[in-house]
Amino acid sequence: MSPAPHTPGQPPAPTPLTWLYVPGDRPEVVAKALGCGADVVVVDLEDAVAPDRKDHALRATAELLSGPVPVPVHVRVNALDGPLAENEIRTLAPLPGLAGLRLPKVQGPADVHRAAGWATTAAPVPEHLPYAAEGPVRPAGHAVAGHPAQVRTPGVTATLAPAGPPAASALPATPALYALLESALGIEHAFAIATAHPALRGIALGEADLCGELGVRDDAGLAWPRSRTVVAARAAGLAPPPQSVHPDVHDLDGLARSCARGRALGFLGRAAIHPRQLPVIEAAYLPSAEEIATAEEIVRAATEEGGALALPDGRFVDAAVVAGARRVLDLAGRRR
Repeated sequence: MSPAPHTPGQPPAPTPLTWLYVPGDRPEVVAKALGCGADVVVVDLEDAVAPDRKDHALRATAELLSGPVPVPVHVRVNALDGPLAENEIRTLAPLPGLAGLRLPKVQGPADVHRAAGWATTAAPVPEHLPYAAEGPVRPAGHAVAGHPAQVRTPGVTATLAPAGPPAASALPATPALYALLESALGIEHAFAIATAHPALRGIALGEADLCGELGVRDDAGLAWPRSRTVVAARAAGLAPPPQSVHPDVHDLDGLARSCARGRALGFLGRAAIHPRQLPVIEAAYLPSAEEIATAEEIVRAATEEGGALALPDGRFVDAAVVAGARRVLDLAGRRR
């Protein structure tokens, strides 16, 4: 059964655990990805798309996002210091199906501000948005007639003008932005990036580029950048970051072990590059039956007693422990 359409105004799953990357120049692959069970589908305009296919990928993605989509869709644009990102962001930011923009190779707060500026001066949504290849042309969304209204999609709020012109008249708003830290300088500026702009909703590592720059050959060399990213996100009040992709789509045992290490470091969920990785990631990040039972005991005791207390087995429980237990139960609610 295919997932129900995502309803504007309703947030995505409370705790996304899986982000599936798909190439933006292959709309048939994107269409399949929307029904494969990922919490968020990330349409990639950057590394997964050849230079001569960039324009096709942008137009195909804009066509997809001009109407409702079954799950939240993020788009990873091209490098912010290159010739493509500005047009991509201006084109995509006003579209009703966009849930977030993922910004690659962010070096500092100025990159976030530049992207946010492009997004809030986005090109108006035309009444009809032509597709990049053969196929039907779908009308884009229209403004609400009669009175001003707030229209929300995940991470986006736009005020529509009264009296019924098409969505070209919608006032610009900044979509949710997610910064990818893929360089030594980005890691050094992690907290400044995480607090750079109100539209910045998350940070994450891009480990392949970071390893190349640092000359890192194994996980030991990534221990500090990983912890730095987790600490910066939490200090900024953002959700725990997801892990970077596991590049070997056949090594599911290795993926599970890597997820266990990431969870121990404070990550929450993971990016994927193939649907077969999704259940492994979800299973690794969902709490075990024992963890759920312990969390239920802690929350129950805190509800009955209030304040700090000691459980019968001697464990001390305070507000921070109770908050952690509630997070475990929130994740447990995802179990099917």
